[in-house]
Amino acid sequence: MSQDCNPTVTLVSRNRPRPAEGGRDSPESFLKNRFWPHWLKGNGPAAGRHRAAGLEAELDTLRGTICEMGGLAEVAIRDAMEALVRRDPVAAAEVVRRDKKLDALQAEIEHRVVEIIGQRAPTESDLRELVAALKIAGVVERIGDYAKNIAKRIASLEESQIRPLSLLPEMARIAAEMVHDVLDAFAARDPKKAAAVTERDVAVDDFYNSIFRSLLTYMMENPPNITPATHLLFVARNLERIGDHATNVAEMVYFAATGEHLTDRHKGADTTIIGAGANG
Repeated sequence: MSQDCNPTVTLVSRNRPRPAEGGRDSPESFLKNRFWPHWLKGNGPAAGRHRAAGLEAELDTLRGTICEMGGLAEVAIRDAMEALVRRDPVAAAEVVRRDKKLDALQAEIEHRVVEIIGQRAPTESDLRELVAALKIAGVVERIGDYAKNIAKRIASLEESQIRPLSLLPEMARIAAEMVHDVLDAFAARDPKKAAAVTERDVAVDDFYNSIFRSLLTYMMENPPNITPATHLLFVARNLERIGDHATNVAEMVYFAATGEHLTDRHKGADTTIIGAGANG
């Protein structure tokens, strides 16, 4: 006769009828009530409709918060460029100060996404949107950092005689519009609008290449102005990275809406690399 590992503990007595499967006292019921996440316990169409409505409301709130982040990033790009053109260190300092709000919103979105996944039962489509929201929040926060970096360089240019290139404000305008439109596409789950945003990245790349060549020529002809010209070169590079990040967000939005990856986009030729355009 076999011996129990712990004969003093029995889950079901031999002398008592086994509870009906799925009954209140059955092992299945115990395991369900003790260990299952609470969002899996509900059953029936009413519970499903309640979960779906609650999840959709939380997704709407999430979209709204990401759009708020996008609005702040867009304003930061615009204000940083205006401060650069006016050589206004006070306005630049305000751009830097407001960046903390973007950091706080990103942390809030991360918390919400983890909470939603833990408490709800997201479908595959909803899960794609939640993951996209998590990634997009991080990218938009980084876009805000690029705007902040532009603002931080203004103090170094305040006493310089070199004026910001006329191409920089237009480059900043396109980059800011890309951020605005791609987050509109996210809120509307519009893959076509997201795909259209990626096409404008070529214009931003072309601006950067043109500015790079102009500043390089200027530095060669005016060695005393190499330092301020280098600061402007970094401003252009930050704007180019903003365009790249807006394009990355567009790809995330497209995948979240369709479940398919956007085909490789055309990039402008990077003429800032030595040997670019040379035959391999």
